[in-house]
Amino acid sequence: MRSTLFRLIGVLEIAGGLLGVVASVRRLLPLGSTSESLMALIALAVFGFILVAGVLLLEGSERGVAFSRVAQLLQLPLLATPVLSYALHAGGFVNVFAIVHGGVRLGLDYRLGSHGFVLAVAGPAVWHIGLNLLALLSWLVLKLR
Repeated sequence: MRSTLFRLIGVLEIAGGLLGVVASVRRLLPLGSTSESLMALIALAVFGFILVAGVLLLEGSERGVAFSRVAQLLQLPLLATPVLSYALHAGGFVNVFAIVHGGVRLGLDYRLGSHGFVLAVAGPAVWHIGLNLLALLSWLVLKLR
């Protein structure tokens, strides 16, 4: 069972990492503004790391387990505030989140076979705070092996 879960986590990391690397290179190639290029380089480094973590995990390397734990921790938070926004997913996500605006509204969003990265010193007027349950479950599987 453990090896099957490790393989599933590795495949999701490889797929999401590869999709993210390709999208980051496409975003980087037009050589737009400095800030856009910087965000594309950061995304390229993050998705490249996740891709390597998935490959090493499928090889059965201890370093792959350690890298995959870090990769899953990077995907845990979902934060969108007027001051700072951060979200990352590679391979898929199951986000549970709260929207804070004149009260709290809870939500659930999910997707498999995708990638996404947001890092900004700005964001929406309404706060979104959440957690990627798929990343949390994957991290727990890797931690409690």
